[in-house]
Amino acid sequence: MMTTLTVSTSIDRETAQLIGEGLNAYNYETAGPHNEQDLWIVARDEDASLAGGLKGSSEYSWLFVEWLWISSKHRNRGLGVQLLGRAEEVARQRGCVGVHLDSYTFQAPEFYKRLGYEEFGRIDDYPAGHSRVWLKKRL
Repeated sequence: MMTTLTVSTSIDRETAQLIGEGLNAYNYETAGPHNEQDLWIVARDEDASLAGGLKGSSEYSWLFVEWLWISSKHRNRGLGVQLLGRAEEVARQRGCVGVHLDSYTFQAPEFYKRLGYEEFGRIDDYPAGHSRVWLKKRL
């Protein structure tokens, strides 16, 4: 049987859906339901302007923090600690055993380490002169 490989920067929605459904079906058969659930925590200041936010999702009893952002005028005031603490609280409520995330060395890996996260992976020179770091914390 001949197989053709196609390389592109985008694919049609139907093909993407079929690939995703195929992977999800395999994962479900092998590891059980993943119970994926999104999480958004938004912080606003007194005039309702955006101060920061966190985007994550829980899956297979772990919460993954995809984004944690604080506006420049709200940095170094404890808002990141509040957002991450609230995410950990939600993770516990969802029955998660831990939280994991990644950060570049020019971002905040030391911040996460101060909050009890431990590094479990790193790629150096990603981007050049920096590293990408993966961290986790058991709850």
